[in-house]
Amino acid sequence: MSALYGLLFEFPTADALLAAVRRARENGCREVDAYSPFSIEGMPAALGFRSHAVQAWTFVGALLGGGGTYFLQWYSAVINFPINVGGRPLHSWPSFIPATFEITVLGAALAALISMLAANGLPRLIHPLFGAPDFDLASRNRFFLCLPASDPTFHAGRSRQMLADLEPIKISEVRR
Repeated sequence: MSALYGLLFEFPTADALLAAVRRARENGCREVDAYSPFSIEGMPAALGFRSHAVQAWTFVGALLGGGGTYFLQWYSAVINFPINVGGRPLHSWPSFIPATFEITVLGAALAALISMLAANGLPRLIHPLFGAPDFDLASRNRFFLCLPASDPTFHAGRSRQMLADLEPIKISEVRR
């Protein structure tokens, strides 16, 4: 028999899922995962989401892209291969702006994409929840809460009892 991954609670509404997340967090659970077919207002705060890593990495990507492009143009036009064209100064910054802007946007977009994928733990092709019964409904019309067994406060019996009075549709044990 394989090891227990966690308990999966299925709820009929978004409000029931939000109440379950709040109850689990109030009872000391720190590793709580919620799955729903659409965004639920208040869910990130209820789950304890506080990270701003994607915004920070997007800013870093923009700075590196823009700064690197401007430096490359300046170095090639002023230091490496200076050409006097029509008496124009070698460091003619207005001509450097279009490419700098474009690569700034590209750097920010790529950094945002990569940091978002990393923050979400993607790509993940195999996950224990994919084999859980009816978990495919999470993308259509059901709301799921997973309490992973890796949480230090997890105990199968107590975790079931903690959320049983919220009347989930189904409680499943998920195995690895």
